[in-house]
Amino acid sequence: MSQQPNQGVTVFLYILGISVGIALLLAAVVLLLIGIGVIQQVPSAVIWALGLFAVGIGILVGIGMRR
Repeated sequence: MSQQPNQGVTVFLYILGISVGIALLLAAVVLLLIGIGVIQQVPSAVIWALGLFAVGIGILVGIGMRR
């Protein structure tokens, strides 16, 4: 007899996974653009905005998963 996992923990881990995945993807894109010379510098505000964007997308996907 296995217990059902706590749905709150499942949603939290799903949100965390999506957020980390999107953050890594955005970081790779920024590093690629820096590497090929399209952008020269990235202000810290842009890094924060990308991080918050990734967390926001993770939350929206997690909410959509519950429906």
